[in-house]
Amino acid sequence: MKQDLLSFKDWDKTQLEQLLTLAKTIKANPQAYRKALDGLSIVALFEKPSLRTRVSFDIGIHKLGGHLVYLDSQSNKLAGREDNKDMGANLACWADAIVARVFAHSTLEELAEAAKVPVINALCDMYHPCQAVADYLTISEHYPDLSKVKVAYIGDGNNVTHSLMLVGVALGCEVIVITPEGYEVDANIVKLTEQRAALYGGKLTVSTDINAAIGAQVLYTDTWISMGDNTPLAEIKEVFDAYKIDEALMELTGADYVLHCQPAHRDLEISGSLIDSDKSLLMQQAENRMHGQNAILVQLLAANFKPAN
Repeated sequence: MKQDLLSFKDWDKTQLEQLLTLAKTIKANPQAYRKALDGLSIVALFEKPSLRTRVSFDIGIHKLGGHLVYLDSQSNKLAGREDNKDMGANLACWADAIVARVFAHSTLEELAEAAKVPVINALCDMYHPCQAVADYLTISEHYPDLSKVKVAYIGDGNNVTHSLMLVGVALGCEVIVITPEGYEVDANIVKLTEQRAALYGGKLTVSTDINAAIGAQVLYTDTWISMGDNTPLAEIKEVFDAYKIDEALMELTGADYVLHCQPAHRDLEISGSLIDSDKSLLMQQAENRMHGQNAILVQLLAANFKPAN
């Protein structure tokens, strides 16, 4: 029976830990997995522009011995020329999986319902699960025991935040989410995250006070201006300026490292000098997009693969 990856909200602690272990194994010994996707073809459907997601999937699939077919809808919604359900059913006639970067989560649900092959969420309006794998892979390389880690996300409550929450508490982390008023994370996802925290031992704190980040080992931010948002920059800065991550905030909180899923706007949500400092894990995080996604692909498409000695 096929398994989709739309959000991680139905993955338990053991499954997530096994996925991170697999990602570390593939990263440490990529040659052993160079035939994991031998003979398999994956279609990538992208409604939204991308650098890290597109390149990391393309090169990662190649390193696993698979073949990627990239379909660009030129930053428009897929539906229009034909129905999403028909598109999913047709692609499943030829492809072994569908990787989709879309505007609406409902598009992924329609594709998954119609396609007889796994559908992987490469970003939607509600979740960014592939990013969360890279994030916690990166953090775990510096803090092997994730149950002792505090991660403070500061900025806009968005798809990245949602996945960071859902995955983090299941792995035992304390996740602190700090947003300006009016930019909070989805209330239903907060409720679900709290349920997962109670089940798996993590903790969630939601606040608008920047001081809630004091004591976190890792600070995390994302762009304040989402793709397609036409809000004037002056208005954005007025709301978010107090939530900028810079050297002063690192000192205030005592954090060791900073993360950003990128693209980053230097000296806006994060100082350029901090990006270039030894406290920055941005490039390690970007590299780990490929290793985390490769683990997802192997798990969903080649779980019985035996790596070469």
